[in-house]
Amino acid sequence: MNIKFLAVSIAAAACSTHVFAAEIYNSEGTTLALGGYVDVGVGEKGADDDVDVHTYSPRLNISGMKTLDNGMTVDAKGEWSINYLDGGKNTFSTRLGYIGVTDEMLGRMVVGTQWSPYYDVGGVADMPITFANDFLYDNHGPMGSARANKMVSYRNSMMLSDDFEVSLGIGWQGKNTATALADKRGARTQAAISLKAMGIGLGYAYSNGDIYVSATEGKDAKSQIVSLYYGNYGDGIYVAAVYGKNDYFYQSLKETKQMEALASYGMDNGLNLNVHYERVDNEDTSKKLSSNTSVNFEYSLTSGFVAAAGYKIDLGDDDPTTEDDNKWTVGVRYYF
Repeated sequence: MNIKFLAVSIAAAACSTHVFAAEIYNSEGTTLALGGYVDVGVGEKGADDDVDVHTYSPRLNISGMKTLDNGMTVDAKGEWSINYLDGGKNTFSTRLGYIGVTDEMLGRMVVGTQWSPYYDVGGVADMPITFANDFLYDNHGPMGSARANKMVSYRNSMMLSDDFEVSLGIGWQGKNTATALADKRGARTQAAISLKAMGIGLGYAYSNGDIYVSATEGKDAKSQIVSLYYGNYGDGIYVAAVYGKNDYFYQSLKETKQMEALASYGMDNGLNLNVHYERVDNEDTSKKLSSNTSVNFEYSLTSGFVAAAGYKIDLGDDDPTTEDDNKWTVGVRYYF
């Protein structure tokens, strides 16, 4: 069997296939690039029913890379959320900040705040600009379900044949002694494995570590997540499904399960149509916590400039005191 090792460099899984960065420096094996995007929309995307002007997830990033004499590459990235609609408030807040080392045979190690191996598996349906995943982002920094605070990670991939790739990832976060109960936890570990062949991807990830459900009581917070997808988002047919089971991992609840699905079709004229579905259940009480579906449209007006629109239908929960809350939004995104 001919096994080919690949250097793995997994950046943030953006909610679009468009990835732009302007190289501002390149000399003697060292590069520096500026990237990100700004966006703006009008609609009912927020927590209330008021129509307002809002953003989706604007960001600015700076990344650098240097090739060493031994063939390894060292890279660093800083990324910040941009708040440019509310005057007088903080403009930037940290999204990512890490340093990585990559070797073609040995793989890639990253230290800092980064997208986690767990998200490599769980984020395959988190694609639309307007309405996408919610449950992965519940306290994700300390729990490492999407972006992971202060993580050490390792990834590598192997081509077992011309069209069969195996990817592995592990991550570790140290103990957090924050005073806020939502962030207070013990050390966390996670591991992920993904298989890809003939355009089909299958992944599994596991996360484990202690959290505090009260000032003095700790629980073992575990999560298992599996995903299946086909195709490339924005290019023809793309379908993805995600299923997760948790113990004290989501909102510190004893037992929960999560489901997500995405079906999209990207046309040659730049139009991408997709339907997204998400649901979270409290298995301990046999109650539905949330469920929704959305129809989303994205259209590339020109390179780096995308129009987007979405309508989110609240499918309800098992809490009789809450009302269905449908949302809509129309906006544009400009990539640097």
